[in-house]
Amino acid sequence: MAIANINGVDLYYEDTGIGDPIIFQHGYTASHEGWSGVIERMSASYRCVAMDCRGAGDSAHPEDGYTIEQLAADVVGMADYHGFDRFHYAGQSMGGLIGFELGLSYPDRLLSLSLSAPAPADGIAFPPDARAEMRRRWANKERDLLIRTSLAGVPRESAHADVPSQVDRQLSVSVGHYDGCWDSMVNYHKGDRLGEIQTPTLILAGAADSLLTPNLKDFARLGNGTLHVFSRVGHGVPREVPSAYSRVVTDFLEHGVVNAKTIAAAVAEAANA
Repeated sequence: MAIANINGVDLYYEDTGIGDPIIFQHGYTASHEGWSGVIERMSASYRCVAMDCRGAGDSAHPEDGYTIEQLAADVVGMADYHGFDRFHYAGQSMGGLIGFELGLSYPDRLLSLSLSAPAPADGIAFPPDARAEMRRRWANKERDLLIRTSLAGVPRESAHADVPSQVDRQLSVSVGHYDGCWDSMVNYHKGDRLGEIQTPTLILAGAADSLLTPNLKDFARLGNGTLHVFSRVGHGVPREVPSAYSRVVTDFLEHGVVNAKTIAAAVAEAANA
């Protein structure tokens, strides 16, 4: 096992491939394993470092530090550990929200942001009763029920095989991670600052994901962003369509942000040539 002591906490990571570095960060209650299909496809061209955040995966379970700001600092610490002055960052769900924080607090360290189904930058609006039921199922380790409901939320059968392992990872996170990370996502309200992010940013969203609407809202507020929406894909974009995800992200890393603004600028330049 590869372990780096970052900000006083032992964090697990996997380091694969050659080229410009990409740090991959998973979503809430997930782990580095969610990136395996993507890294298999991208490691021939990029150095891929997939890390487990504190309290999850194979990382240590400290009592505190479960805030989006601290998790972003842990990503930068992982970059420092590997000697990366600047790096590409890919985040899924909560990892996407960590990406927004990186763009706001550490822009000088970033080459790009690829954020799939990011948690909303205006905080999560979720019924308290539904959240209480989620936590009860987690605390009681209702594995079979969690597997059934998780399978129902994944539109593509090709992505069903690893759902049981996802649930096992979910059940293994620390109490601090389960409660603290959720509370931090709920209370994160920096959507009005997204225009400050000038790092080239790609938002990847699932058309069948309940977060599609807030993802579109957050994309529209970015200072330098582009967008890709996958049809018949839910919340777990990298897991559900790793080949398509890898192609889209590779295209973005090669060509940068292309949107209506950049096209208009190109048309104006051509007209004045």
